Amino acid sequence: MRILYLTQWFDPEPGVIKGPRFVRALEAAGHEVTVVTGFPNYPTGRLHPGYRLRPMMRETIEGARVVRLPLYPSHDGSSARRALNFLSFFASAFLYCLLRRDRYALAYVYHPPITVGLAAALAGLVRRLPFVLEIQDLWPDTIAVTGMGGASTLARMLDPVCRFVYRRTRTIIVQSEGMRRALVDRGVSDAKIVVIHNWSEVEDPPARDDDARPTGSTTIVYGGNLGRAQALGTVLEAAALIERRRRDVRILLYGDGIDAKELKSKARAMGVTTLEFCDRIPRADIVPVFARADALLLHLARDPLFAITIPSKTQFYLAMGRPIIAGIAGEAADLLRESGAALIAPPEDAEALADAICTFADRPQAKREAMGRAGQDFYRRSLSFEQAIGRTLAVIG
Repeated sequence: MRILYLTQWFDPEPGVIKGPRFVRALEAAGHEVTVVTGFPNYPTGRLHPGYRLRPMMRETIEGARVVRLPLYPSHDGSSARRALNFLSFFASAFLYCLLRRDRYALAYVYHPPITVGLAAALAGLVRRLPFVLEIQDLWPDTIAVTGMGGASTLARMLDPVCRFVYRRTRTIIVQSEGMRRALVDRGVSDAKIVVIHNWSEVEDPPARDDDARPTGSTTIVYGGNLGRAQALGTVLEAAALIERRRRDVRILLYGDGIDAKELKSKARAMGVTTLEFCDRIPRADIVPVFARADALLLHLARDPLFAITIPSKTQFYLAMGRPIIAGIAGEAADLLRESGAALIAPPEDAEALADAICTFADRPQAKREAMGRAGQDFYRRSLSFEQAIGRTLAVIG
């Protein structure tokens, strides 16, 4: 089957869940896949090195055939610029689907943003192209909690768009049971929804070199977006509380995002010295950093939306075989408790997070390693790439 994989985000942008490995797996099953995406600008809103805007660009990334279409690069706190980013790619994707010379049997559409699904839905009315919609972030809920100016108004405008796209799609894939229940409550047929948990793009971390680790301290590492959804100000506050009790805990934050500047300024004002900001680095380079860490850190804002969301970092961390300290609630917290790999604190509770980190720092090395092994075993049993691909291929048909 010839498949059009339509997504605004793709490698080399960080955090892409369905990247080249996903494409290669579909092709290994006998499908021919073309990725249609934008020019990479996430998470900074600036084009990645080596790219410049043009009407169309073709390239091959790790064996995946990629077509890049123009968009307005932006990823900041402005709702107008963010809307222009989404709408510009919508226009490019819609025209590509409408005017393409290639004939596809199916479109596989990755959402967010919902405007990508809208392009497939509208073009499909003319070209009779069925599509599968994968929902990673539930809109308009996600927009409403971003903190952007005018976000609530934008969310109200997007609600009917979401409902139109849901009606037009053949199948909806969601990454959590909570998302499935939310869609059913909004009138989407349960028979139309399939739950497929995300996987980790890296499942074989390097061997842990204990001789290369600093002794006498506990290193906690966060890697990912520094944005509103992560509410990492809580981590700064927890670090300040820990410093009053002990000096043997280091927290490293790797990444970038719209809150990066504000977080760094806040850390300086608080005088936190045991927390360090590190530049965003490629996935291949962050894996050994994670492997050397004593524990990995996960945090989300306190919002009902995130109680039904399982951030992709959850699977990535579990696959790394390292203990996890998480400030989260809901389905992701339940998953981590079941794994046996994590200490859980309520979201946006700096004191509870500091307590969890200190509790972990006092644990013997043998218990820490047992946590990591339990998480990795749980990942392989319940969340592996092979299981998810098998279910995806069944949906595609």
